[in-house]
Amino acid sequence: MQKLVFKTNVKCNGCRAAITPYLDSEPSISGWKVDIFDKDRLLTVEGEALDAGQVISLLKEAGYQAELFQQ
Repeated sequence: MQKLVFKTNVKCNGCRAAITPYLDSEPSISGWKVDIFDKDRLLTVEGEALDAGQVISLLKEAGYQAELFQQ
């Protein structure tokens, strides 16, 4: 299982609902969560053979921004 973390501009539950169909439709993603209370709005994505660029593209399609978070 691989895990990637992204900084996003997902700010509320409405935003979370907007990205849900995009992330849920990606077969390589087995689970995800976004912390809307963290100042960086961290999105954690788990799955097999994850591609950070693909996750960023999915969020862009949904109208949001993301960048890989280096801890």
